[in-house]
Amino acid sequence: MKICTEKSRFSISMTHVLLAGLAGGLAEVLWVLAWSAVTPLQAATVAREVTHTLFPALAETPVAAEIGLIIHLAISLAIGLVFMRVLGKRLAHHYGGAGILAGSVALLTLIWTVNFLVVLPALNPVFVTLMPSAVTLGSKTLFGIAMAAVLVARPHTLTTAQKSQASV
Repeated sequence: MKICTEKSRFSISMTHVLLAGLAGGLAEVLWVLAWSAVTPLQAATVAREVTHTLFPALAETPVAAEIGLIIHLAISLAIGLVFMRVLGKRLAHHYGGAGILAGSVALLTLIWTVNFLVVLPALNPVFVTLMPSAVTLGSKTLFGIAMAAVLVARPHTLTTAQKSQASV
């Protein structure tokens, strides 16, 4: 499956969209690792709390951190896919790469707002206290930037119409 915009006449493969989501998720992982390097917080604690949020019974298992990382990356893939399906195509069509960048950062800011102000306080209040709000918001911002960078830097695929024009 390819996602194609009319105005820009390029398509983005599903693989590329998923890579964009993965890049965003990995940007967050690197941010948490960097924060953990300069503070007493261990990155594994963050990953375990991700597990605790969705599967509390697994939070104390020896593989809780690994499960948390898998959960985080799975959600990252889903965010990339949902972004392109719901917003990305329209933004690319009307505003090009700048629209994708602004839209992805806006979406991740919205996700942070809902997550840290509504969902996590109800499901896992400990998670909200692990890092300062500015650090967690910065994490989501980096996710949006990384996702947009991959989407904007995608390989361009000529449409059938462009291929026929090129051969004339």
